[in-house]
Amino acid sequence: MGVPDTDRWVEEVKTRPGAERIGMILVHRGVVRGTSRSGDPVVGMDLSVDRVRLDEVLEEARSWDGIVAVRAWVNEGWLPIGDDIMAVLVAGDIREHVFGGLQRLVGLIKTEVVTEAESPAG
Repeated sequence: MGVPDTDRWVEEVKTRPGAERIGMILVHRGVVRGTSRSGDPVVGMDLSVDRVRLDEVLEEARSWDGIVAVRAWVNEGWLPIGDDIMAVLVAGDIREHVFGGLQRLVGLIKTEVVTEAESPAG
């Protein structure tokens, strides 16, 4: 599956049962950058995904306070600079729940779902 159309995700979420409870929708698009967290140059990353754990994490997120809908897609394999790593949508009632939910969900995906190894430049 290629990179999802996140605009379509937003429109689909807005038409589902319970959509009247939605007051905010946030979408995160993670992209491979040209440096590591420490600032060292990289040429890309190798990414693997635990799809079972991804499903579990999404199911957990659906139970968080104020969260109405979540969606996530995670890429896999060797990804050069600029490639999409993930797309995550969180929809909910108020901004505190949605901002916090998005940050928490992306954090869980990064720590419990994906394994990444950056490829150093040179």
